Amino acid sequence: MDKKFLNKVVDQIVSETRMDFKQKDIHVPFFFTAIRYMLTSCLDHIDPPRAFSKHCEEVYGLNYDEVKYVWYEYRFIVTHKIINYG
Repeated sequence: MDKKFLNKVVDQIVSETRMDFKQKDIHVPFFFTAIRYMLTSCLDHIDPPRAFSKHCEEVYGLNYDEVKYVWYEYRFIVTHKIINYG
């Protein structure tokens, strides 16, 4: 597992995540619609959502262990941004 590459994947997915704190919407590249802050409950899941896994597999060619690593890092960063905004 090349963590340097995986960290770049995390950075890319985070950069593609748009947060509208005023509307309480989060636009993520692995879902087609905006998701209300309820996404934070999704971020509590240990395993990545299927849409996230599929996105990482299809776009970046990651295996399941790599997807899990990227998910943990991604959810930490996004949760941190949400918590620190308020």
